[in-house]
Amino acid sequence: MKIQKTTTPKIQSKADKKWFIIDAQDQILGKIATQVAVILRGKNKPSFTPHLDMGDYVVITNAEKIKLSGNKESQKEYITHSGYLGHIKKQPFKKVQAENPKRILQEAIAGMIPNNRLKKFIIDKLFIYAGEQHPHAGQNPIEFKV
Repeated sequence: MKIQKTTTPKIQSKADKKWFIIDAQDQILGKIATQVAVILRGKNKPSFTPHLDMGDYVVITNAEKIKLSGNKESQKEYITHSGYLGHIKKQPFKKVQAENPKRILQEAIAGMIPNNRLKKFIIDKLFIYAGEQHPHAGQNPIEFKV
């Protein structure tokens, strides 16, 4: 009888990880968020291991020009709560998009990553910029088509 062994991949160094750049202009929020979450976790690699941070870095530009499908632009609300009774705040999508467009993508992607000890390290590899400019040209990011 042959015994099968389970191997655990070695943890990659930061130099081994790739950088991807995504242009969010006129893209659907959910489609970008799911694909970015997969890249950040490393699920697109054959060496994926759930308990290790195997993912790559992602830079998203033009976050202010993201779209929502259907009637969500008029219906979606972002909710914050201070912890005190009655101190709930609701903001419509349009207001959040005008004030802080990075928050929309940040919350959508963070909600698709499991709540465990790795989450903060995975989210740290995400860089979102409202406009076209970004300071990561030195990393030679690869263009990723959604």
